[in-house]
Amino acid sequence: LKFKEINDVPIYHEEVRVYEVYEKNDDFLALFYIDLHPRETKNGGAWMTTFRPQGLFAGKVERPLISIVGNLTPSSEEKPSLLTYREVETIFHEFGHALHGMLSNVTYSSLASPDVYWDFVELPSQIMENWLGEPEVLRSFAKNYETGEAIPESYIEKIKDMANYGSANMGLGQTSYALIDMLWHTTDPATISSVADIEDKVHEMCSFYPERSRTMSTAFGHLFSGGYASGYYGYKWAEVLDADVYEEFKRNGLYDQDTAKRLVDTIYSRGGQIDPMELFKQMMGREPDPSALYRREGLIANDNQEQDPTAAPEYDVDQDAPQYMP
Repeated sequence: LKFKEINDVPIYHEEVRVYEVYEKNDDFLALFYIDLHPRETKNGGAWMTTFRPQGLFAGKVERPLISIVGNLTPSSEEKPSLLTYREVETIFHEFGHALHGMLSNVTYSSLASPDVYWDFVELPSQIMENWLGEPEVLRSFAKNYETGEAIPESYIEKIKDMANYGSANMGLGQTSYALIDMLWHTTDPATISSVADIEDKVHEMCSFYPERSRTMSTAFGHLFSGGYASGYYGYKWAEVLDADVYEEFKRNGLYDQDTAKRLVDTIYSRGGQIDPMELFKQMMGREPDPSALYRREGLIANDNQEQDPTAAPEYDVDQDAPQYMP
């Protein structure tokens, strides 16, 4: 893709920057708006939005107007905006959502990316985060703002060393949120005597600790609002999907054009026209392999390169374990 900054379109604040986005053959794809720093009256957090989705309007298929918004460390009089690793990760994540919207190629706007199933919508964003930790990617942009010197190798090693810190515990935490969400939406209210009843069931499955230290449900914003009600598991499922797809790039090359074209032609461009599982199978030639996530998080040996990438995954499932997740 090609990005060309422009200054002749309306913007809602002077800090907003706008880019025209083109394909390699110079076909116009989208307008891309970036608004990354905090200010008064601006909502917190970071998100992607569409001012206009791709699709049919008044008899003509129009290209989209896409925006990413954040509250990242701003510049000062002494220094430019120097972002933390997590802030850069946020940009990569939201840019993945933006690509999903920009690369949409459907007829009807109601089916345009990113208007897809909620347990699929985080795949295009989360997969982008994988590139950030790669040494060759870090060397390309992580440079001293005064000298231009690339990030030291010792820092890259520290980033690699910390990548999987606490991954099992964090994975259990995310799974516990997904299970609590699912239980609240699938349990007959007449059988619930207290919040603790629901949370104790999940705690028993998802914690190393003997007792709950807090009540999760009352502080869980996505539980009944924000679009993820009964679907919070989508974040964890998207981790499975993005880890699996990224292994395809690790096998073929981080910038392999054939793999990238498959990714665009399936997951990024088809919107809600086709069931997500079918899109995934078109991309990978098989159904998802959850062990890819375990490999990425350092929980099992990373010997995937020796395996047949088209082979159906095999699972060692405890048949007596609660099967709440899809």
